[in-house]
Amino acid sequence: MLHIGCHLSTSGGFAAMGNTARSLDADTFAFFTRNPRGGGAKPVEPHDAAELLELCRSRQFAPLVAHGSYTMNLCSSDPSVRDFARRMLVDDLQRMEFFPGSYYNFHPGSHTGQGAEAGTTLIGSALAPVLSAAPQTIVLLETMAGKGSEVGSTFEELREIIVKADAVSSPCWGICFDTCHVHDAGYDIINNLDGVLEQFDRILGVDRLKAVHLNDSMNPAGSRKDRHACIGAGCIGLDALVRIIRHPVLKNLPFILETPNELPGYAAEIALLRSRAEQ
Repeated sequence: MLHIGCHLSTSGGFAAMGNTARSLDADTFAFFTRNPRGGGAKPVEPHDAAELLELCRSRQFAPLVAHGSYTMNLCSSDPSVRDFARRMLVDDLQRMEFFPGSYYNFHPGSHTGQGAEAGTTLIGSALAPVLSAAPQTIVLLETMAGKGSEVGSTFEELREIIVKADAVSSPCWGICFDTCHVHDAGYDIINNLDGVLEQFDRILGVDRLKAVHLNDSMNPAGSRKDRHACIGAGCIGLDALVRIIRHPVLKNLPFILETPNELPGYAAEIALLRSRAEQ
């Protein structure tokens, strides 16, 4: 069965997001833990969280995939920015304890001129003391496109973060595989998906692959641009994305759409992908 959903707004509350997901024929979804372009976060109402959890249990939802703020940069050259990011990370993981069994995904960060080695060291040192702080949540590093000074556009950089967090054997972490980002970073998921996944397995282990951001890309492979496109309307194409949702390594993971859509567009993409998942 294809487990698929999209990013939903938290403005109406958590239970409302669950009901919206149902209306889209989704059985998972993503949400931002706080303002994605800022730092503010609304308090979690325990009864609202409990209502969502009951809906997810009764409807057999796949794990939810929360997303950290884009402003959270654990490897900035500015110590005050790094400190703010660490405090956001700790607070987010505490909030995630209201949603046991869910994933918490975040962009590793941008080294802002210090170099990738310094970036992986700073991210790893920030993760080390907090990975076990939320025992009911798995923290996901997201594969990145490599624009600017982003860290995490190669599988090797993601592994370096985990090595430097002294967490290689920890069960508390995983990877979110973003199709647009991986494509834009230069991995050939169109013509050689098996080869890309074999490389991922050698470096990180496919057991660590916990969720997929399913997006087409506005740019050709290796562009390092990170511009998402609607399913089938970009350079990856519908056929390649269907191969991804059918692949035996990936097909049981939660797939999250981050395409440039409103709710009707997401509903159409979910219906299209469900119709192609089992053909």
